[in-house]
Amino acid sequence: MKLSHRITHLTPSGSDGWEVFYKARRMKAAGHDITELTIGEHDIRTAKPILDAMHAAALTGHTGYAMVPGTDDLRAAVADRIAARTGVPTTPANILITPGGQSALFAAHHAVLDEGDTALFIDPYYATYPGTIRGVGGVPRAVPAHPEAGFQPQAADIDQHANDAKSLLINSPNNPTGAVYSRATLEGIAASCQAHDLALISDEVYDTQVWDGTHMSPRALPDMADRTLVVGSMSKSHAMTGSRVGWVCGPEDAISHMINLATHTTYGVPGYIQDAALFALSQGTALETEVAAPFKRRRQITETLLATQTLVKASPTQGAMYAMLDIRGTGLSGQDFANALLDQHHIATMPGESFGAAGAGHIRVAMTIDDDRYRTALQTLLTFAATQTA
Repeated sequence: MKLSHRITHLTPSGSDGWEVFYKARRMKAAGHDITELTIGEHDIRTAKPILDAMHAAALTGHTGYAMVPGTDDLRAAVADRIAARTGVPTTPANILITPGGQSALFAAHHAVLDEGDTALFIDPYYATYPGTIRGVGGVPRAVPAHPEAGFQPQAADIDQHANDAKSLLINSPNNPTGAVYSRATLEGIAASCQAHDLALISDEVYDTQVWDGTHMSPRALPDMADRTLVVGSMSKSHAMTGSRVGWVCGPEDAISHMINLATHTTYGVPGYIQDAALFALSQGTALETEVAAPFKRRRQITETLLATQTLVKASPTQGAMYAMLDIRGTGLSGQDFANALLDQHHIATMPGESFGAAGAGHIRVAMTIDDDRYRTALQTLLTFAATQTA
C-alpha cells in the first residue's frame, strides 16, 4: 500500500520527541523500578462522583449517538464557564464539544488553514503541535520564546516570522515551560495578529493551574474575539484525561463549519461522557482547586529544593504541572542529561529538546507523583547534576 505523504510526514525527522519516555517504559516492563516524571498525567484518578454520573448516564440510556456539536446542556455549561471567567459574551453557538483538546487543536487548524498555508507556533511547544499542523496540510513554523525572557513570547519575534503566515498557536499556562503569559505579552501577541491578519489559536487547557499571575484569555482583548479560537479540555482541570472531552470556543460561523468537520470525522463525543463532564462542571471551582492542589504543593517543593543550590535553575514555574529546569551549567544537553539520569538513577524526565530548539539545555519535570517521592527524585536529580560538572 502506498501511503500518503501527509501521514508519513507528520513527524518528518522520524522522531516524535518521546524517545526517553519510551526507553523508560521499556525499562519498567523489564522489571526496573522507574520514577516517571515524564507525562502530564495526574497521580489521582477521576473523582468517583464523576464516574458515578457517567455510569448513571450510561445505565439510563445515553449510549446512542449524541448530538455532534455536543449536548445542549454541556455546550451551555462550557459557554457559561468561559463567559464568567473572561467577561466575553459566549453562547452555546460559540462552542463545539470535541474528543479532547487534541481533537480541538486539529479542528481549529482545519478551520483557518488551507493546503500549504504557514502556521506559527511558539517554541518550546507541546510535542504534537507541528504534527497537528502538518496533519491538516499546513506548514509549521516555530517562533522562539527565550529562557532569558522567562519563555514569554515577544511580539518582535512573532513579527519576524509572520511573513505569509495565516495563524498563530499559543499555550498559556504553558506546557512545557510553566510560563503564564502576562497581559503585556498577550497584548503584544494580539498586536502582531492584527498587524499580520493572523488567526489566533489559544490552547488554554491548563487555565485552572495558575500559581503566579493571572490567566487571561486573549479572546478577551479588544478586537480579538472574532479572530481567536480557544481550545479547552476537562483533562487537566478535572483529571478526566481518559474521558476525552474538550471544546473549541470561537465565532459562530467558524464553529458551524467545525461542526460540519466533526460530522465527517469524529461524529461527536459519547453522550454519557458528556453528561459526566456536565456534572463535573456543575461542581464549580472547588473541584478544580482540589485537582490542582497537588501541583501547587510540588511547585513549592521544587522552589525550596532549587534554592539549596545554584547549578540547576528553573524558569518561572507560574502554572501547569511542570517545571522546566535549566541544566546548561552541567555542560550536558537535555537529551544527554535525561538519558544519563535514567540510566544511573532510574528517574525519567523529558529532554527540553523534545519540545523544540528553544528548550535545548533544559529538561521538563512533570510534578505528577506523590509529594515524598517527588521530593526524593528531585533531590537525586540535583545531586546527580552536581556530579556532572568538571
